[in-house]
Amino acid sequence: MADEKKNHDTPDLDQRDLKNPRDRDALKRAADDFLKSRKAEEYASAQEDEVEANAQNWAELDRLRAENGDLKDQLLRVVADMENLRKRTARDVHDARAYSVANFARDMLSVSDNLKRALEAIPAEALTNGDTGLKSLVDGVEMTERAMMVAMERHGVKKIEPQGQKFDPNFHQAMFEIPNADVPHNTVLQVAQAGFVIGDRMLRPALVGVSKGGPKQAAGESQPEPGPINPQAEKDA
Repeated sequence: MADEKKNHDTPDLDQRDLKNPRDRDALKRAADDFLKSRKAEEYASAQEDEVEANAQNWAELDRLRAENGDLKDQLLRVVADMENLRKRTARDVHDARAYSVANFARDMLSVSDNLKRALEAIPAEALTNGDTGLKSLVDGVEMTERAMMVAMERHGVKKIEPQGQKFDPNFHQAMFEIPNADVPHNTVLQVAQAGFVIGDRMLRPALVGVSKGGPKQAAGESQPEPGPINPQAEKDA
């Protein structure tokens, strides 16, 4: 009976009479409830779409950050490679400018050695006898040798002056030992053939004779040993 009374009080919407104020209010409430439910459904759907879109955006953002990190690492490696290439190229250009004449200069040293040997071969008495022609020839050879040395110095070739210095295996080649207790051991006492450097590199070692039997160097100082005599260097001298 109660259900029948309730159904009687709230008949179906299609049985409502719009002229009846009570029915109109019921229809309005039903419409409001329907709109609210639709709005709630739309809001929930929009929230789900927003959550899904945000998740996709965060995933895309993480991907872009990872890609940006990879690109940054690649850029840093490229910059480092370019800097190394720049330094290596600059060093190669410097070496090419400084040492490109090394082989030519080494050949010219042989010419200079021959000029000196020619001067040394002239007897001293021939010069003292006042032979004008011979003296002029000697002066010309000496001027040629000096001019050659000046020209080579303009290209970075310098003569080593080891006389009285400690033996340095980087720039000296020991040919023989000279017993001498008055000077420190391994002191250069005689230069058999001059040595030359080009820039900071050895072009030709100086062939020297070193002292033997003298006092050792002070403690803490390195004492380079001359090493074995170079037969070819002795022959060249």
